[in-house]
Amino acid sequence: MQLCLFIKIRLTNTMPISLEQPLQKAMQTTAIRQPAQAIKLYRYAASGHCHRVELMLSLLNVPVELIDIDLPAKAQKTPEFLAMNAFGQVPVIQDGDTTVSDSNAILVYLATRYAPAGAWLGSDPVAMAQVQRWLSVAAGLLAFGPALARVIQLFKRPTNPDEAISRAHQLLAVMESHLQQSNYLVGSQPTIADIANYSYIARAPEGNVDLTPYPQVRAWLGRIEALPGFVPMVSHPIGLAA
Repeated sequence: MQLCLFIKIRLTNTMPISLEQPLQKAMQTTAIRQPAQAIKLYRYAASGHCHRVELMLSLLNVPVELIDIDLPAKAQKTPEFLAMNAFGQVPVIQDGDTTVSDSNAILVYLATRYAPAGAWLGSDPVAMAQVQRWLSVAAGLLAFGPALARVIQLFKRPTNPDEAISRAHQLLAVMESHLQQSNYLVGSQPTIADIANYSYIARAPEGNVDLTPYPQVRAWLGRIEALPGFVPMVSHPIGLAA
Protein backbone atom coordinates (compact mmCIF):
# COMPACT_ATOMS: atom_id res chain seq x y z
CA MET A 1 0.00 0.00 0.00
CA GLN A 2 1.30 3.40 -0.95
CA LEU A 3 1.83 6.06 1.71
CA CYS A 4 -1.33 8.17 1.44
CA LEU A 5 -0.70 11.84 2.15
CA PHE A 6 -1.14 15.33 0.92
CA ILE A 7 1.11 18.27 1.59
CA LYS A 8 0.72 21.91 2.37
CA ILE A 9 3.40 24.36 3.40
CA ARG A 10 3.10 27.15 5.94
CA LEU A 11 5.96 29.61 6.17
CA THR A 12 5.63 31.51 9.41
CA ASN A 13 6.05 35.27 9.65
CA THR A 14 9.73 35.97 10.17
CA MET A 15 9.25 39.51 11.48
CA PRO A 16 10.61 39.88 15.02
CA ILE A 17 8.17 40.18 17.90
CA SER A 18 8.29 43.44 19.82
CA LEU A 19 9.62 43.15 23.34
CA GLU A 20 6.82 45.49 24.35
CA GLN A 21 4.30 42.69 23.89
CA PRO A 22 3.19 40.78 27.01
CA LEU A 23 5.38 37.82 27.96
CA GLN A 24 8.35 39.03 25.97
CA LYS A 25 10.07 40.97 28.72
CA ALA A 26 10.90 37.75 30.51
CA MET A 27 11.39 35.47 27.53
CA GLN A 28 11.77 35.53 23.77
CA THR A 29 9.43 33.01 22.16
CA THR A 30 10.73 33.11 18.60
CA ALA A 31 13.50 30.83 17.44
CA ILE A 32 17.11 31.81 18.00
CA ARG A 33 18.01 29.99 14.78
CA GLN A 34 16.16 28.80 11.68
CA PRO A 35 16.39 25.41 9.99
CA ALA A 36 18.06 25.22 6.59
CA GLN A 37 14.68 24.21 5.17
CA ALA A 38 11.13 23.93 6.45
CA ILE A 39 10.67 21.21 9.05
CA LYS A 40 8.40 18.43 7.79
CA LEU A 41 5.57 17.57 10.17
CA TYR A 42 3.75 14.31 9.45
CA ARG A 43 0.39 14.69 11.16
CA TYR A 44 -3.30 13.90 11.38
CA ALA A 45 -5.14 17.20 11.76
CA ALA A 46 -7.70 15.90 14.28
CA SER A 47 -4.96 14.65 16.61
CA GLY A 48 -4.13 16.77 19.63
CA HIS A 49 -0.72 15.10 19.77
CA CYS A 50 -0.02 16.50 16.31
CA HIS A 51 -1.53 19.89 17.09
CA ARG A 52 0.79 20.42 20.05
CA VAL A 53 3.76 20.06 17.70
CA GLU A 54 2.25 22.33 15.07
CA LEU A 55 1.49 24.89 17.77
CA MET A 56 5.04 24.78 19.11
CA LEU A 57 6.51 25.27 15.66
CA SER A 58 4.24 28.25 15.09
CA LEU A 59 5.03 29.81 18.48
CA LEU A 60 8.73 29.48 17.69
CA ASN A 61 8.13 31.03 14.26
CA VAL A 62 9.85 28.09 12.56
CA PRO A 63 8.78 27.30 8.97
CA VAL A 64 6.94 24.02 8.63
CA GLU A 65 5.74 21.77 5.83
CA LEU A 66 2.55 20.02 6.94
CA ILE A 67 2.18 16.49 5.58
CA ASP A 68 -1.21 14.95 6.37
CA ILE A 69 -1.20 11.20 6.91
CA ASP A 70 -4.36 9.25 6.11
CA LEU A 71 -4.78 7.30 9.35
CA PRO A 72 -8.11 5.65 8.39
CA ALA A 73 -6.33 4.21 5.35
CA LYS A 74 -3.51 2.96 7.65
CA ALA A 75 -0.90 5.09 5.90
CA GLN A 76 1.01 5.19 9.19
CA LYS A 77 1.52 1.42 8.97
CA THR A 78 3.21 1.37 5.55
CA PRO A 79 6.89 0.41 5.30
CA GLU A 80 7.72 3.97 4.26
CA PHE A 81 6.19 5.45 7.40
CA LEU A 82 7.44 2.70 9.72
CA ALA A 83 10.95 3.55 8.55
CA MET A 84 10.43 6.94 10.24
CA ASN A 85 8.61 5.64 13.33
CA ALA A 86 8.58 1.93 14.05
CA PHE A 87 5.55 2.40 16.33
CA GLY A 88 3.49 3.58 13.36
CA GLN A 89 2.21 6.71 15.07
CA VAL A 90 1.95 10.40 14.26
CA PRO A 91 3.37 12.94 14.75
CA VAL A 92 6.83 12.66 13.26
CA ILE A 93 9.10 15.51 12.24
CA GLN A 94 12.02 15.58 9.84
CA ASP A 95 14.46 18.39 10.42
CA GLY A 96 17.01 17.93 7.68
CA ASP A 97 18.70 14.61 8.42
CA THR A 98 17.14 14.36 11.88
CA THR A 99 13.90 12.43 12.42
CA VAL A 100 12.05 12.68 15.74
CA SER A 101 8.83 10.91 16.73
CA ASP A 102 6.55 11.14 19.78
CA SER A 103 4.88 14.49 20.39
CA ASN A 104 6.46 15.21 23.77
CA ALA A 105 9.91 14.19 22.55
CA ILE A 106 9.43 16.55 19.61
CA LEU A 107 8.52 19.41 21.96
CA VAL A 108 11.74 18.84 23.91
CA TYR A 109 13.75 18.71 20.69
CA LEU A 110 12.25 21.93 19.32
CA ALA A 111 12.62 23.81 22.60
CA THR A 112 16.23 22.68 22.96
CA ARG A 113 17.27 23.29 19.38
CA TYR A 114 15.36 26.43 18.43
CA ALA A 115 14.36 28.33 21.57
CA PRO A 116 16.55 30.44 23.86
CA ALA A 117 17.99 28.39 26.72
CA GLY A 118 15.39 27.77 29.38
CA ALA A 119 12.63 29.67 27.59
CA TRP A 120 10.28 26.72 27.14
CA LEU A 121 11.91 24.01 29.26
CA GLY A 122 12.43 25.76 32.58
CA SER A 123 15.55 27.61 33.65
CA ASP A 124 16.53 25.58 36.72
CA PRO A 125 16.39 21.95 37.86
CA VAL A 126 13.16 22.38 39.85
CA ALA A 127 11.33 24.04 36.95
CA MET A 128 12.62 21.40 34.52
CA ALA A 129 11.37 18.65 36.82
CA GLN A 130 7.97 20.33 37.03
CA VAL A 131 7.81 20.55 33.23
CA GLN A 132 8.58 16.84 33.01
CA ARG A 133 5.84 16.11 35.54
CA TRP A 134 3.27 17.79 33.30
CA LEU A 135 4.60 16.00 30.23
CA SER A 136 3.91 12.78 32.12
CA VAL A 137 0.39 14.03 32.84
CA ALA A 138 -0.07 14.66 29.13
CA ALA A 139 0.96 11.09 28.37
CA GLY A 140 -1.18 9.67 31.17
CA LEU A 141 -4.27 11.24 32.70
CA LEU A 142 -4.78 13.66 29.80
CA ALA A 143 -4.48 10.92 27.18
CA PHE A 144 -6.79 8.53 29.03
CA GLY A 145 -9.17 11.25 30.21
CA PRO A 146 -10.28 14.10 27.95
CA ALA A 147 -8.41 12.82 24.90
CA LEU A 148 -9.99 9.37 25.11
CA ALA A 149 -13.45 10.79 25.79
CA ARG A 150 -13.13 12.89 22.64
CA VAL A 151 -11.88 9.96 20.55
CA ILE A 152 -14.87 7.86 21.61
CA GLN A 153 -17.23 10.62 20.50
CA LEU A 154 -15.34 11.67 17.37
CA PHE A 155 -14.92 8.20 15.92
CA LYS A 156 -18.16 6.78 17.39
CA ARG A 157 -16.36 3.98 19.19
CA PRO A 158 -18.62 1.43 20.92
CA THR A 159 -17.01 2.17 24.27
CA ASN A 160 -18.58 3.56 27.43
CA PRO A 161 -17.01 7.02 27.88
CA ASP A 162 -17.95 7.42 31.56
CA GLU A 163 -14.56 6.40 32.98
CA ALA A 164 -12.70 8.67 30.55
CA ILE A 165 -14.99 11.59 31.40
CA SER A 166 -14.48 10.91 35.12
CA ARG A 167 -10.71 10.91 34.67
CA ALA A 168 -11.00 14.15 32.71
CA HIS A 169 -12.77 15.84 35.62
CA GLN A 170 -10.18 14.50 38.06
CA LEU A 171 -7.47 16.14 35.95
CA LEU A 172 -9.39 19.37 35.51
CA ALA A 173 -9.97 19.67 39.26
CA VAL A 174 -6.23 19.38 39.89
CA MET A 175 -5.44 21.88 37.15
CA GLU A 176 -8.08 24.31 38.46
CA SER A 177 -6.48 24.30 41.90
CA HIS A 178 -2.96 24.52 40.51
CA LEU A 179 -3.76 27.43 38.20
CA GLN A 180 -5.07 29.48 41.12
CA GLN A 181 -1.41 29.85 42.10
CA SER A 182 0.18 30.64 38.73
CA ASN A 183 -0.74 31.75 35.23
CA TYR A 184 0.81 28.69 33.62
CA LEU A 185 1.44 25.11 34.62
CA VAL A 186 5.04 25.88 35.56
CA GLY A 187 5.50 29.40 36.86
CA SER A 188 4.65 32.73 35.28
CA GLN A 189 5.71 31.98 31.71
CA PRO A 190 4.49 29.34 29.24
CA THR A 191 6.53 26.17 28.81
CA ILE A 192 6.18 23.01 26.79
CA ALA A 193 4.13 21.71 29.74
CA ASP A 194 1.35 24.08 28.68
CA ILE A 195 1.72 23.21 25.00
CA ALA A 196 1.57 19.46 25.71
CA ASN A 197 -1.66 19.80 27.70
CA TYR A 198 -3.46 22.57 25.80
CA SER A 199 -4.98 20.86 22.76
CA TYR A 200 -7.03 18.11 24.38
CA ILE A 201 -8.21 20.40 27.19
CA ALA A 202 -9.33 23.00 24.64
CA ARG A 203 -11.34 20.38 22.75
CA ALA A 204 -12.55 18.50 25.83
CA PRO A 205 -16.19 19.59 25.27
CA GLU A 206 -16.16 17.54 22.06
CA GLY A 207 -15.88 14.51 24.35
CA ASN A 208 -18.76 15.70 26.57
CA VAL A 209 -16.40 17.11 29.19
CA ASP A 210 -17.84 20.38 30.50
CA LEU A 211 -15.28 23.12 31.19
CA THR A 212 -17.81 25.50 32.77
CA PRO A 213 -16.92 24.55 36.38
CA TYR A 214 -13.25 25.38 35.79
CA PRO A 215 -12.79 29.16 35.35
CA GLN A 216 -9.03 29.04 36.03
CA VAL A 217 -8.56 26.38 33.36
CA ARG A 218 -10.60 28.41 30.88
CA ALA A 219 -8.53 31.52 31.67
CA TRP A 220 -5.36 29.47 31.11
CA LEU A 221 -6.65 28.35 27.73
CA GLY A 222 -7.23 32.00 26.87
CA ARG A 223 -3.67 32.90 27.82
CA ILE A 224 -2.30 30.19 25.52
CA GLU A 225 -4.56 31.39 22.71
CA ALA A 226 -3.28 34.94 23.17
CA LEU A 227 0.36 33.97 22.63
CA PRO A 228 1.96 35.44 19.48
CA GLY A 229 1.90 32.78 16.75
CA PHE A 230 -0.95 30.74 18.23
CA VAL A 231 -2.73 28.43 15.80
CA PRO A 232 -5.98 26.70 16.79
CA MET A 233 -6.67 23.00 16.65
CA VAL A 234 -9.35 21.86 14.23
CA SER A 235 -12.76 21.71 15.90
CA HIS A 236 -15.73 19.39 15.41
CA PRO A 237 -19.41 20.10 16.21
CA ILE A 238 -19.84 17.06 18.43
CA GLY A 239 -20.54 16.39 22.09
CA LEU A 240 -21.02 19.55 24.12
CA ALA A 241 -19.48 21.51 21.23
CA ALA A 242 -22.35 20.60 18.91
